[in-house]
Order: sequence, then C-alpha cells, then structure tokens
Amino acid sequence: LLRWNHAGIGMVPPATFIPVAEETGLIIPIGQWILETVCARNKQWERAGIPIVKLAVNISAKQFRPTLPRLVAEILARHELDAGFLELEITESMIMQNVEGVISMMGDFQKLGVDLSLDDFGTGYSSLSYLKRFPIDRLKIDQSFVRGVTQDADDEAITRAIISLSKNLGLRVIAEGVETEAQLAFLRSAGCEEIQGYLYSRPLSEDAFVEFLQSRNGQAM
Repeated sequence: LLRWNHAGIGMVPPATFIPVAEETGLIIPIGQWILETVCARNKQWERAGIPIVKLAVNISAKQFRPTLPRLVAEILARHELDAGFLELEITESMIMQNVEGVISMMGDFQKLGVDLSLDDFGTGYSSLSYLKRFPIDRLKIDQSFVRGVTQDADDEAITRAIISLSKNLGLRVIAEGVETEAQLAFLRSAGCEEIQGYLYSRPLSEDAFVEFLQSRNGQAM
C-alpha cells in the first residue's frame, strides 16, 4: 500500500494524495514507478533466496490505456521477473467506459501471463452479461460488504452471492478489509478462498514485509 512520507508533515495516506495525483495526471509516472519498483524488488528478493509471492498493483483509469500491456511486458523483461508474480487490479467503473477496448487489453495481459482482478466488486455498475466476457482471474469483494457480514443479513447474502458467482464463473474470490475472526469464520464457511485485511497484517514497510515473508515460510532471520 503506497504511502507518501513527506519530509515536512510525515506520512500522508493514499486517500489524501492519490485523488490529487489523478486530477493532475501525476498518477501516470507514479503508477509506472510503482510497477518498476514492485517488479524490481520481487526479483531482488528472489535472487536473495527469499520466498517471493504474487504482488498486486492497483491500476488507475488514466494508466489503463492501449500502451499499458507493452509497458508491463517491458518492465517484466527488464527485471527478468516471471509474469506469474504480478497481478493488476482494475475497477468495474474503469472497464465499463470502453468495454470492447478493455477486453482486447485484457487479452494482451492474459497472453503475458499477468493475472487480472476486478477490485471493489459490487459497488460499480458492471453488467453481468459483460462479466463473463472479461478474461479476469479474481473478483474482490468490497470491504463495505465484508464489514457487515456478521451483523447485516443483506451484506451476508450479497457476499455469499458474489462467492457463488465467482465459483460458477471459474474465478477465484478474495475478500477485502477482513479485521475480525468472526468475519474470517463466515467467509471460510461461505467458501471464500483468500482474504486481505488487518486480521492478516497491517500495512508494512519493505523491511518488515521481508521479515513477514521469511517468518511465514519458516526461514531464519
């Protein structure tokens, strides 16, 4: 999760500076820097013998242009990173702006071997008739639904429906914003395969993340 460590005011959360970066167009060089950094770090960790994992990168609507697949291919090649260790996250509203063009781009990523996940599913306005055409690998259940699964019958029903839909379409499903054992128990019983959230880990610095990877894989520090 990107943070801006400002010299004068300290740590700035993404909700504060990302909208400004989107508005000014700075999100494009920032997004490219993130892709470069993620791929470079993952390869460095692999060479150091650290058990690397697939890292997911959120893609801005301004980045999601026909030139993006070529850029990603160049970055992967430059750092000699297997495409299977990179995942790109896109949103419903982004892909519905130009469905046919987006499907073509998604096909390019599929050929590269880069996974695609549909972020914040259920909060946008995508048509289910289009969903079956998108070559995506994962649906991400928005945390607004996950937050209420132990208290709200509607949130429980929606979450179960998304999990069932994902499985029927052959997609993996990941729940965002999991913070309690009760939420985890519900998601596990409903058949959810992956989670992210504070229950698993809070945001970490690079060094702390490496330690986290090593400890989870039983490696000595």
